[in-house]
Amino acid sequence: MSTDKSTATPESLNFIEEIVEADLASGKHRHILTRFPPEPNGYLHIGHAKSICLNFGLARKYGGKTNLRFDDTNPVTEETEYVDSILDDVRWLGFEPANIFYASDYFDQLYAWAIQLIRDGKAYVDFSSPATIADMKGTPTEPGTDSPFRNTPPEENLDLFEKMKIGAFPDGHCVLRARIDMASPNMHMRDPILYRIKHAHHHRTGDKWNIYPMYDWAHGQSDCIEGITHSICTLEFIPHRELYNWLIEQLGIPAPVPHQYEFARLNLTYTVMSKRKLLQLVREKHVRGWDDPRMPTISAYRRKGYTPESIRNFAQRIGVAKRENLIELSLLEFFIREDLNKKAQRRFAVLHPLKVVITNYPEDQVEWLETENNPEDEHAGKRQLAFSRELYIEQDDFMENPPPKYFRLSPGSMVRLKSAFIIKCDSVVKDDSGNITALHCTYFPESRSGQDTSGLKTQGVIHWLSASNAKQAEVRLYDRLFRVEDPAAEEDFKQSINPDSLHVVEQAMVEPALAAVRTGETFQFTRLGYFCVDPDSTPDRIVFNRTVTLKDTWAKEKTKSV
Repeated sequence: MSTDKSTATPESLNFIEEIVEADLASGKHRHILTRFPPEPNGYLHIGHAKSICLNFGLARKYGGKTNLRFDDTNPVTEETEYVDSILDDVRWLGFEPANIFYASDYFDQLYAWAIQLIRDGKAYVDFSSPATIADMKGTPTEPGTDSPFRNTPPEENLDLFEKMKIGAFPDGHCVLRARIDMASPNMHMRDPILYRIKHAHHHRTGDKWNIYPMYDWAHGQSDCIEGITHSICTLEFIPHRELYNWLIEQLGIPAPVPHQYEFARLNLTYTVMSKRKLLQLVREKHVRGWDDPRMPTISAYRRKGYTPESIRNFAQRIGVAKRENLIELSLLEFFIREDLNKKAQRRFAVLHPLKVVITNYPEDQVEWLETENNPEDEHAGKRQLAFSRELYIEQDDFMENPPPKYFRLSPGSMVRLKSAFIIKCDSVVKDDSGNITALHCTYFPESRSGQDTSGLKTQGVIHWLSASNAKQAEVRLYDRLFRVEDPAAEEDFKQSINPDSLHVVEQAMVEPALAAVRTGETFQFTRLGYFCVDPDSTPDRIVFNRTVTLKDTWAKEKTKSV
């Protein structure tokens, strides 16, 4: 956003920004305070990144603050590992929480408020089974029926709730329900459950509690305790808003109280966002873990070589809408290409080496050629490349019997080695099985790049490496995990897993400078794509992950299939 208000084009606001600006202008709120409230039961995915960017971005834009609050109300599924990963992801995206809170910080207050509802006759202990409670709820077109425990006197409910708290009942024996309206057209208002019994060790409160609040009970009241002004949720929480407001009203919490607003969640092609399904992929070993670069988790994108800027730019581009839609994965890939094109140092790598012997080049001679580190960055400088008698080129850059308009290397043809010389293929060397093992070529000394006086013309340019100093590396070529655009819509999403989502090249060759890189560094391998250094790397063996190809190859495949 431009800081020159007098000359800047008026900025188009999304609907949440319009609400915030109206609230600030009217004096309803003097400042804004948002929150990002993940449950620590898994790793955050790209959909959460959109919510993070929205909540923290709003606060940043309007001079407010954002809390990170862990919704740790289910001790059975939550782990400290997930808490740590979530905080790492938020900070990696470029945001620092004003405060780090936990729903468990408020367990005592939530319990006291539950007592208040019971005393007021607005909550009761129900011993019905989960199936019976579900049946009593009715249907969207038919009213529910009252529980036989609905009219238990408050004094008796207080005693029963205390017994729930001290562990007198087993798991699932009873629940605390709000007493609202079993005929409400909103199913969430038909005496929703506020507390359930769980005899489980909590990662922060230990064994203090045997009862744990439901999301609808903990969420709105936590917002009130923290003074959240704008509670921003995804669209599936629209039916919950009435209950959110009802609970705040019954407790008599003074104004200004938080208000819930809903926006469309991120749905991405060739991706599943359900934590349950992602957990399946991990536990059933379809992937190597939560940070497997084929996963849609933030940690996976980080390991794959995505930058926080690319994800923030993507989130800003897709915007904030009120209607669900499916976003093309290629759009996210566009933003990482755009970012890395400006930032990534260029390097040569040969994934499937084919030896080239320059027969007219002296055997013991090494010549140093200069090439740019990044032509998009004038400050990136230049580097030296060794040129010698024996080189490596990509196997795909040679064809013995080429089709028409083939501009790479073939018998009798010429091609330019990028930043080096023009060479001509004179002969092909094969083993006893007929496999090509080497090419014999001649080079033209006067054709050196930047100093070419040869007068020769070539249409093809290929990359290469000097065999004398190239280093071996492992390269992992990642592709989309699913073959269909909307795997979540499939009867069994796992049936659409792409069997070619990972191809490991164990004996790739790279420039010698790449032997001393650090985990997470990103590079453009000339003509091949963008790659980053994987944490599996060792001093003796560097491992690279492909971040993204140079062009959207899936778009071409999709066009072919139509």
